[in-house]
Amino acid sequence: MACLNTLKQEIRVLESAFPKTDELFQVVAASVDELTCRFISKTGKKYDIHANITETYPHSPPVWFAETEDTNVTNAVERISNTSGRDNHVLQQVKLLLRELCAAYGMEEPPDLEDRLDTVSVGQVINGNDSIDHHEEYEDSEMEEEEEDMEEDIHLEMEDGSHSHAAQKDEGIDPGNLATLDRLKANQRQDYLRGSISGSVQATDRLMKELRDIYRSDSFKKGVYSVELINDSLYEWNVKLQIVDSDSPLHNDMVLLKEKEGTDHILFNFHFKEMYPFEPPFVRVVHPVISGGYVLVGGAICMELLTKQGWSSAYTVEAVIMQIAATLVKGKARIQFGANKAGKVSGQYSLARAQQSFKSLVQIHEKNGWFTPPKEDG
Repeated sequence: MACLNTLKQEIRVLESAFPKTDELFQVVAASVDELTCRFISKTGKKYDIHANITETYPHSPPVWFAETEDTNVTNAVERISNTSGRDNHVLQQVKLLLRELCAAYGMEEPPDLEDRLDTVSVGQVINGNDSIDHHEEYEDSEMEEEEEDMEEDIHLEMEDGSHSHAAQKDEGIDPGNLATLDRLKANQRQDYLRGSISGSVQATDRLMKELRDIYRSDSFKKGVYSVELINDSLYEWNVKLQIVDSDSPLHNDMVLLKEKEGTDHILFNFHFKEMYPFEPPFVRVVHPVISGGYVLVGGAICMELLTKQGWSSAYTVEAVIMQIAATLVKGKARIQFGANKAGKVSGQYSLARAQQSFKSLVQIHEKNGWFTPPKEDG
C-alpha cells in the first residue's frame, strides 16, 4: 500500500539520520508499528521515548509516551500529540520532538537537522544516489497516495511483512481475547466511518495497546487479575483482583469471602478519559467493602499515583493494578463482611461518593503535600 511504503521510507530515513551512535538523539528500534527513540541530555542522562504508530496514521499522529516522570520530557511528548496534516508524519514528529527536548534542556538542536530529515532524502535512502528532483513532486505524489484508498490507509491493512508484525503482536494471546481485540478494532472502524468516534485517537490507541499487553502478560495468564470491558468500551474496565500476598490478612479474608459468598475477587472499576495517558484513570473499589488499605469512603483509593500530580504517561495499566494490590496489602486492608450484605453495599460504595471523597483527598494533598496517612485512616 502506498501509505505503508511512505511510512517505511520515513522510518529508514530516521534510522539513517539518528543511528544508535548519535550523541544526542538515537532511534533505538523501529517498525511500522512502533518507534523507540532515546534522547541524551547534557548531563548524559538517557530518556527512552516510545511511539505507537496507530491504525489511523497518518490521519492522526503516533501516540507517544515516555519512561520517565521528568516534566521536560512528558510536556514535550504531550505538545506533539496535537498535530495535524504533514506534522502527523513520523519525520515531522521526530523533528518536533527533538526541538522541544533541546529547548526544554537548554541544548542546541543539531545544525543539520533539516538536512537530515529533508523529505527528499527519502528517495536517497531507498534508491541510493537516485534522489527525487523536486520536493514538491514528493509532496504531491504523497498526497495522491494517501487519497487512493482512505479506508485502507486508516487501518493500515499492511502488506510486505505486515502479517509477521501482526503475528508477533498477537503471539501468546488466547484466541478468545484475540477475538475481543478484533471486535474492538471492527467497532472502531465502523465508528470512524460513521463519524461517531468516542474519546480521542491517542487514548483509544494507547488503551488498545494496554489491553493487548495485558492479554500477553504472565500475571494475567496466571490469574492474578482479570479484566472485562464494560459494553465493549475501552474507556471503562472492570478489573478483578484474584490473588494477593498469601501472607496477608487480606488473602485470608478473600478465602473466607469465597466460602461465604462464592466471590473469589476484589472488583475495581477503571474509568479512562480522552486525555489518557496524560491523565490517570479514575479507580474505585466496587465490591467488597474494604477497611484500611488506603481505601476511602465510597471506594476511591488514596494513592498519589492516581492523581495528576503523581501520574506519569509511562505507567501501564498492569503496573497500576499491581501497585494497587501492593497498596492494599501494605495498608492492611480487610474485608468488611457485615457491610457486604444486600442493601448495604449500594449505600456505601458508589461512583458519586468515590468521586467526591477522591476530590476532597486531592484538595487536601494539594494544600498540604503528600504523606502516608495512619493506617487506621485508610
